[in-house]
Amino acid sequence: MAGFLQESKYHLIPLGELCGYKVRPGMYEINGATAIPGGVNFTIHSHLATGCELLLFHRKCEEPYAVLPFPDNYRIGNVFSMIVFGLQIDEFEYAYRVDGPYCPQKGILFDKSNILLDPYAKAVTGQSVWGQKTEGGGNHYRARVVKDDFDWGDAKQLLTPFEDIIIYEMHVRGFTKDASSGVRHPGTFAGIQEKIPYLLELGVTAVELMPIFEFDEMKDLRRHEGKRLLNYWGYNTVSFFAPNTSYTATTEYNQEGNELKRLIKLLHENGIEVYLDVVFNHTAEGNQDGSVISFKGLDNQIYYMLTPEGHYYNFSGCGNTLNCNHPIVQQMILECLRYWVISYRVDGFRFDLASILGRNQDGSPMSKPPLLESLAFDPILGNVKLIAEAWDAGGLYQVGNFPSWNRWVEWNGKYRDDLRSFLKGDCGKANDAVIRIFGSPDLYAERMGCNASVNFITCHDGFTLYDLYAYNRKHNEANGWGNTDGADDNASWNCGVEGDTEDTEVLRLRMRMMKNAAAVLFLSRGTPMFLAGDEFCNTRFGNNNPYCQDNLISWLDWEYLKKNRTMFACFQFLISFRKAHDPIRKRTESCSFGFPEMSAHDVFPWEGNFHEDSHYIGILYAGKSKGKDDCVYLAINTYWEDLSVQLPDLPSGLHWRLVFDTFEEESVLRDPRKVEGELTVRRRSLMVFEMRGSHG
Repeated sequence: MAGFLQESKYHLIPLGELCGYKVRPGMYEINGATAIPGGVNFTIHSHLATGCELLLFHRKCEEPYAVLPFPDNYRIGNVFSMIVFGLQIDEFEYAYRVDGPYCPQKGILFDKSNILLDPYAKAVTGQSVWGQKTEGGGNHYRARVVKDDFDWGDAKQLLTPFEDIIIYEMHVRGFTKDASSGVRHPGTFAGIQEKIPYLLELGVTAVELMPIFEFDEMKDLRRHEGKRLLNYWGYNTVSFFAPNTSYTATTEYNQEGNELKRLIKLLHENGIEVYLDVVFNHTAEGNQDGSVISFKGLDNQIYYMLTPEGHYYNFSGCGNTLNCNHPIVQQMILECLRYWVISYRVDGFRFDLASILGRNQDGSPMSKPPLLESLAFDPILGNVKLIAEAWDAGGLYQVGNFPSWNRWVEWNGKYRDDLRSFLKGDCGKANDAVIRIFGSPDLYAERMGCNASVNFITCHDGFTLYDLYAYNRKHNEANGWGNTDGADDNASWNCGVEGDTEDTEVLRLRMRMMKNAAAVLFLSRGTPMFLAGDEFCNTRFGNNNPYCQDNLISWLDWEYLKKNRTMFACFQFLISFRKAHDPIRKRTESCSFGFPEMSAHDVFPWEGNFHEDSHYIGILYAGKSKGKDDCVYLAINTYWEDLSVQLPDLPSGLHWRLVFDTFEEESVLRDPRKVEGELTVRRRSLMVFEMRGSHG
């Protein structure tokens, strides 16, 4: 590591002594606590602090057994750094106390009585058992020094191109927590590892993990109708450098992260990339009524956006807003992402409420935010995926306009909204749907093209795919807010009955609608992403904001996989079909008979002048796959009646073959059939055709 001194050189500088420990000035450029031969280097910085103490604790003890003040000559600039010799990393935990001025009206909140977590901590103690408060009692978080000796072997980055990516969004705990998952270690990184064969069977190429940085699931603990409500989703970061210890199958004293690393290594060995959902827009410290964990006690006025009166701006909707474009915060975020790429081999990051990362220190939007530019051009991050949720809770909506430098891609919220509306039969949405299916050229043509669009119809936030067609309105009563939380505009349709029903016609229609949505998603230009469990009709019972539900509302019920194998088969087929046909995913060499690479058709071929009452779209992809002519036609009928449709004529010797029909219960046709001339596309259904030779 840069800055290390040879062990023989440590004693060239006279040693001091604190509390019986030999000490000397440390390595000021290495933030956090780092094990070195013979001791541990501790480095922390604060702009306005007048003094700092290092606290050492025995494991699970509330009171420190040693307090080591940083001598004045161990400070350079705003950095305190000290090597403490004779420490064994598995024998202690640590925290800090920092002294300085107290001036709330200026946002300065130093208080030496606060025990502070190292913001660069690589492991955090206190909540290694899910849903239980601190191990040692009290409310203090402490840190451990991590022994980073994981063997990655000769593993290298997968570097999957965007056009080949299929993203599977999951919650680590919810993916396997229910007993129906059948894993030995439910709700953990090890549980996901047991499900890798399933992910391979499904065909996804990337998993996007909802927050795994150490967070406080006990924050805002409530009870409603006798049930505990936790901060289940984890969008309340406690430590940006530490993995959530309650997601491990066993406690990893001083080797925190190894179970996660094993998972990532195995996923990579099976060709699956790993993206982390990261939350740099706010922290678990909340507003003026929130707790003091770390940043408030170190440099509150630097780490958070504050009003002139010292109050917290709340563009996150969670009480505070991280001051991302302050140089100190920029440095921390950059070091954090580098750490996860180097030490955990993470392939990409999805940035929650990413528009906040582009706000100035006064909250105003910036045209070229320095943080976003730094991340775009950083050498270590040069090959990782940078995915923006291009909006925030303060009303800044930047889909299609997020600062890019041809590095940032976006969750395409307009794709979700336009396709949901068109697929349920809304009038006047056909043109919008075509543009979204074509990769949203209105948004991204001047940037990375369709590669900049992460297409999705469902995600963790909102209805599942099943609920999208089972509920007209949200049902969030279990959250305890009188059904006032969560989005009201879901562009959903219950197919005639709200919620559960035994009406076979309604159930058939719902299955058809779900299959229609899946087919459009996987047969659109851009990178498809879908929510774990959608492939087997998992339900949240109409709750579109289950952020606090650590129960079957949020956990996947794997019994649905047994009940809905035909839906799983549809997802499996569509993913495989997408991979097999290059023109769906990307621009290729033109086909030999001159069809355009993408074209939209009405019920008559080559007529694409859609009007207010248009409910049919034909999408034709043409190009080459593996050097051979390849054409795919997608027929989408969102009308409530059957439609007579004519497919585009193919050159002599070629014909269309129907391979997928959502009106059929077994939508993946075991015996694909040749189609000529006019055909009927049944009401609210979708067909997929591929070009074949005369004997194909």
